[in-house]
Amino acid sequence: MILSISAVLLFGVASLFAVRSRATNVLAAVVVFLFGFYAAASGLAGPITDFMTSAAHTLAHLRA
Repeated sequence: MILSISAVLLFGVASLFAVRSRATNVLAAVVVFLFGFYAAASGLAGPITDFMTSAAHTLAHLRA
């Protein structure tokens, strides 16, 4: 759960920075935001979660 909250916070801050710096427009941010909800509700949620969990474990072992 901590990784999920951290990833959401990280992507939220990155999206906010992109919109504030006008690197993208609001419509693109809304599309990315909605894609996240659709991806979470689809069959891709499981594999994405598994991939992110394995990536986090790999990074943890690299830092240890």
